Amino acid sequence: MTHVNLFSDTQTRPTAAMRRAMAEAEVGDEQRFEDPTTNRLQERVAELLGHEAALFLPSGTMCNAIGFRLHVRPGGDEVILDRTSHPVGAEAGGPAAISGATLHQLTGDGGVFTAAQVEAALRPAEPGAARYTPRSRLVSVEQTTNLGGGRVWGLGDVEAVLDVARAAGLRTHLDGARLMNAVVASGVPASDYARGFDTAWVDFSKGLGAPIGAALAGSAELIDEAWRYKQMWGGAMRQSGVVAAAALHGLDHHVARLAEDHANATRLAEGLAELPGIAIDPAAVETNIVLFEVPEEAPAFCRALAADGVTMGAFGARRVRAVTHLEVDGAGIERALAAAGRVLREGAGSV
Repeated sequence: MTHVNLFSDTQTRPTAAMRRAMAEAEVGDEQRFEDPTTNRLQERVAELLGHEAALFLPSGTMCNAIGFRLHVRPGGDEVILDRTSHPVGAEAGGPAAISGATLHQLTGDGGVFTAAQVEAALRPAEPGAARYTPRSRLVSVEQTTNLGGGRVWGLGDVEAVLDVARAAGLRTHLDGARLMNAVVASGVPASDYARGFDTAWVDFSKGLGAPIGAALAGSAELIDEAWRYKQMWGGAMRQSGVVAAAALHGLDHHVARLAEDHANATRLAEGLAELPGIAIDPAAVETNIVLFEVPEEAPAFCRALAADGVTMGAFGARRVRAVTHLEVDGAGIERALAAAGRVLREGAGSV
């Protein structure tokens, strides 16, 4: 029986067509701007996100690291973001270690915070009070939310947050790890979501199926500075067109099909809701991430599932995350539901 891997959409492997595109890519030295495939990808992403320029990077984490460093000055600057967002819990303390940033963590609704919450989080600007507090410097939005459950920020919510940030003189950053999921789910173009931010990025190694890579976009001046950090931190490559070709293939062939992942996630959520002891609201599933609670220990539940050929992730004592992607079809979802039912009947807590 085929293994069903719902641990993350990062588990995807290049399709045969993507591998052919990689093998046939025209390449050169990217550091000398001589890799035509990488150059084409960067131009494509800049246009896609509505910015002047873009930079191909090995990972989305590096996009966040460089994005934060472009805006934050070491020495007390503060980033306003949701407490469940990737820089808080999955980047090894990078914002503090690399940028000297303090993180002001908001509690959003499924990772989506409001303009009013941002306004309330702003530090005082009066000289007499300002010297006691961190400086409000940057607002970071995660689209879609990850540990918030794949929620899509509405364009109006994004614009309201940007309005507050601009009025306060703050910089803005869009973590677009699953931006294209939001685009497909909402029908809002990526440029509409991204152009209002000072920096924005899109990932290729999740729903788009590439083995590596993301691209950070911004003004020509910011991207020129981003190149310096890419070089400084060891992210500069040589014949990167081999992997840039995979990213281009994903943009060309794997965006519209994200709707299939969303449909599979909805089916998974609806099926889980029918199982005894599972706590989930299927209506809250908007894209490809399904969060639910199990009656026993989540790690034991996931171990029992793995023994039955299905992988999910434990994200808390009772919380489990499942993520759909291009390697899991409708039949895989049904197998996952059947396995979850067996585990619950047999009792995962003893595993």
